[in-house]
Amino acid sequence: MREGDVLTRRYRLVEQIASGGMSAIWRAFDQSLHRTVAIKVLDGSVGGDHGGRDLIRREARATARLIHPDAIEVYDYGETVTARGRLAAYVVMRLLDGRPLSERIAEGPLPWREAAVIGARVALVLAAAHQRGIVHRDVTAENVLLTPEGAKLLDFGIAAFVGEQVDKRLADFGTPPYVAPERLTCASVHPAVDVYALGVLLFEMLTAALPYPETTWEGLEAARRTGPPPAPSGVPGLPPEVAELCRSCLSQEPGDRPSAQHVAETLTASLSASVAAVRETAVWMRRARMASVAVAALATWTAALLWIQPDLPGPVAAAVSSRSTEAEPSGTPAPESSDRHSGALAEPISEGSESEAPDRSPATAASQPEASSPPRSPGPSGPPRSPDPPAAEPEHTAAPAGTRALPTLTQAVGRFDAALTAGETTGEIRADVALDLRQVVHNLLQSLGDPGEGLKGVRRKLDDRAREGGLTPGVHAELDRGLTLIGAALQKAA
Repeated sequence: MREGDVLTRRYRLVEQIASGGMSAIWRAFDQSLHRTVAIKVLDGSVGGDHGGRDLIRREARATARLIHPDAIEVYDYGETVTARGRLAAYVVMRLLDGRPLSERIAEGPLPWREAAVIGARVALVLAAAHQRGIVHRDVTAENVLLTPEGAKLLDFGIAAFVGEQVDKRLADFGTPPYVAPERLTCASVHPAVDVYALGVLLFEMLTAALPYPETTWEGLEAARRTGPPPAPSGVPGLPPEVAELCRSCLSQEPGDRPSAQHVAETLTASLSASVAAVRETAVWMRRARMASVAVAALATWTAALLWIQPDLPGPVAAAVSSRSTEAEPSGTPAPESSDRHSGALAEPISEGSESEAPDRSPATAASQPEASSPPRSPGPSGPPRSPDPPAAEPEHTAAPAGTRALPTLTQAVGRFDAALTAGETTGEIRADVALDLRQVVHNLLQSLGDPGEGLKGVRRKLDDRAREGGLTPGVHAELDRGLTLIGAALQKAA
């Protein structure tokens, strides 16, 4: 196939974007519906005995039966004769922007929460497929695409149906480190083979290494006989239940492995428990911070009294200082939150000077002017007065809304992340939803596709999660504003 070829007078091939095995993936243009699509075309003659034509037809049928937002969508299947007289079978799919999970793993281990979110999403796709009797049989890091909308499971090219007896031709396909032991014995198709591959994927995301790195079937069998399956170790913060889940997925016996649905539920529960622990820590830190602010307010009030009344005789000043350290004046408001701290520090200065006036002795009162009377200039024979205290610097005020500068991209993403963290802390957004949204936004920034379309996808995901009850309306509105700022920053940087 070449650029410019048109399949069935409808799909014009634009650019080859990947190839492997017997097929190639093309970016193409659907001339009927005027949209860009991805087309998987069988590379080579379909008249031979390799069965490629049957494989690509099976992939189209299996994927079309699976309806899940994190599985690639199939639009069409066809066979045609090319301009050079060759017969080509093809399947038309949705074109996704992103990068393979394998590229992300090559950069190093993923934080366990990020790995858990990806693993849970892939597990849910597999669970949906297994409910429809479809077994993927080729779950690998290469076949998971990280898109602005999240992780997507691709390539059902060697999928089979539960209970089907796979022939030798299909049994030979697969990536050795991900292939379950029973597949080498040509056993009938069972969902447990996908769970084994999912365990390999989890182990690889957490450690950036394979549990069994052997690349041949013989070496793989020998390594598995050496002992029980390994569990990921040395992963910062990894809950024990996640490590044990990974180990159980790698069990030699299919019956000892959990279901894909159980994997998804366990990973989601671990994420929720992690957020609950973070929330408890945040509450403790907030209480400690409020106590610190109260002490700071008391110290500032005492200093303000001594500054406003510099002429107090030594014993009287000492008495004022003693009283201020014994109890906080009733007029001092209790601090409510960190963004009220500046008010808590400023208000006691004026209130403290007024509340102390009735407590002063007559001699002290005679030596001080009334608080409301203007300061008098000392007479020629009067005693010298201390200079008036310098005027306090005015507080910074926000610029008018019309002149406020747009945040940079880094600032906009930081605000979005902060809103997610705040929602997690207060329980207004589920842990898996927060991590999912954080991941898709950061994937959007690394994507080479149209950022505008990427933002639309993130907004759709945000709306979907809100409808599912994964976050409150208030957090939804705050995150939507954050996406608006990110979009404006992207346009400014373009």
